[in-house]
Amino acid sequence: MTPSFPLRERIQAVEQATSALALLEATRALADDLASLPGAADVSSDAAGTPTSAAADHQGAAIACLVEVLGFNNPGAAVAAVDGLIALGAPAVEPLLQRLDPRNYGARAWAVRALAGIGDVRGLELLEEALASDVGPSVRRAAACGLGNLRLDTLVEVQRSAVRSRALAALVAGCRDGEWVVRYAVAVGLEALVQRMQPSAEESHRAAEALEALCCSEAEDTPVVRLRASMARQRLPITP
Repeated sequence: MTPSFPLRERIQAVEQATSALALLEATRALADDLASLPGAADVSSDAAGTPTSAAADHQGAAIACLVEVLGFNNPGAAVAAVDGLIALGAPAVEPLLQRLDPRNYGARAWAVRALAGIGDVRGLELLEEALASDVGPSVRRAAACGLGNLRLDTLVEVQRSAVRSRALAALVAGCRDGEWVVRYAVAVGLEALVQRMQPSAEESHRAAEALEALCCSEAEDTPVVRLRASMARQRLPITP
């Protein structure tokens, strides 16, 4: 029996779940099976290494099923779906973006969390929008962390520069967020951006200036935010 058949059965279990607990368990099982497939981050292949259409079809259906679960009113199942999509990585990005229902706030909020965890640059625009205007502090917090952890290794330098610039601008603007949990996440995001995204000297200094502002008691009234920003600033190899 090929790995695709268990996936089909897992999908059916999600579709046929008759209780919140059954949906949670079925979603978790589907996410675990999908992530454990050999080459799941790419596409399942036959013995010769050639992608099999049946495996690809079942993987696509499984991803679509997890994305659909994000729109259900079941936070536990949504968390399991998000974890599965993050574990899968890049193959989950396009289904997340294409199937995103702007009228379903819950689904959009969970999609932001998934894209933030994946770190694919295709999610940049949604992360920018979420940090700037989402009504949920937890969603803005996830977006802030995600913007600092975008993966740029597949891009040429001009594209990397453009992504870094946009992510940095969004995070700097996020320093003015009205919720301290979001500003805390912005400090985390700025630190990650400088450490992981190889910014220019000018970009690094902009990030450092934003962190220094969050360290200032006159500008930031929440001690834990000041502490986290100070920790981030100290970890960055940037001279004032």
